[in-house]
Amino acid sequence: MSPGAPAAVSPGAPGAVNPAAPAQLPTSSVPAGGPAAPAAPGAVTSPAATVTATLSPAPGGGTEKPSGLSSNFLIDNFRKGGPIMWPILIVSIVGLTVVIERIFWWTGRWFRRDPKRIEKVFTAIENGDTTEASRLSRGSRDPVLRMMWNGLNHQHASLQGALQVAAGIEIKRAGRFLVVMDTLVTLAPLLGLLGTITGLIRSFSFLGNEELAVQAVTGGIAEALIATACGLGIAIFALIPFNFFNSRVSNLEFELQTAATNLEVMLGAQSAAREMEIAGAAPTGKGASI
Repeated sequence: MSPGAPAAVSPGAPGAVNPAAPAQLPTSSVPAGGPAAPAAPGAVTSPAATVTATLSPAPGGGTEKPSGLSSNFLIDNFRKGGPIMWPILIVSIVGLTVVIERIFWWTGRWFRRDPKRIEKVFTAIENGDTTEASRLSRGSRDPVLRMMWNGLNHQHASLQGALQVAAGIEIKRAGRFLVVMDTLVTLAPLLGLLGTITGLIRSFSFLGNEELAVQAVTGGIAEALIATACGLGIAIFALIPFNFFNSRVSNLEFELQTAATNLEVMLGAQSAAREMEIAGAAPTGKGASI
C-alpha cells in the first residue's frame, strides 16, 4: 500500500457505510406518542421518520366528543330556532295535553255507550210504563240515557225544555277544549311566521360586516326555517284530531236530537191517547146527571 492512497474499507467492517444500500431507520422501543429517545451517535435519522413521530397522536388524545346536550338533534334545532321557539314549545305542550285528554274522554264515552238499555227504555215508554223507563235510565253514564232520564222526570213541567238543557250539558262536555285546539291550529303557524321574520331580520343585520356576513346570514336563515317548520308541524298535528273530535261532537249531537225527538213523539202520542180515553169516558147527552 502506498503512503498517499486512501485506506480501503471492507464491506463488512464496522462503521462502514454502503452508499448503494438503503438507509436503515433505527427501531425504538418507545411507544407511539411518548418522548423520543435520543439518537445514537453516528446514527442516520430520516426526515420522514421525524415527521411521522411528530404527527402521530398520543394514546387517548383523540378528538373530543360533543356533550350530550349539543349532540341531541332536537335540542340543537331548538337552540338554532331562536327565542320564538319558547312560545312554540308552550303551544306544542298545551296541544299535546288537550289531545291526550280528549282521547281518554272519547275512549271512555265509547265504553259508556249502552244502546241495549236505550231500546229497553223506548220499549217501556211505548208500553206506557214511564216509571219503568225512568228507572232504567237512572244512574247511567250514557249521555243519551242521562238526557232521557232528565226529560222523563220533568215531563209534567216542560219536557222539551228539560231535554234541551240536558242535551246542551252533554254537548258542552263533549266539546270541551275544542276552542283551545282551534286557537292552537291558528296560533302555531303565526308563531312560525314570526320566527321567520325575526330570523330574516337577524340575517340582514349582519350584511354590512364582511367577516361575519356568511356565517350570520346562514344562521338567521336556519332560525327562520326551523321556526316555520315547527309552527306548521304543530298546526298539522293539532288539526287532524281537532277535526276528528268535531265530527264526534256532531255525531253525539245527532244522537241526542234523535232520542229527544223520539221521546217527545212517544210521550205526546201517549198523552193524546190518554186524553181521548178521558173524553170518551165522560158522560154526554141529555141523560147525563146535572
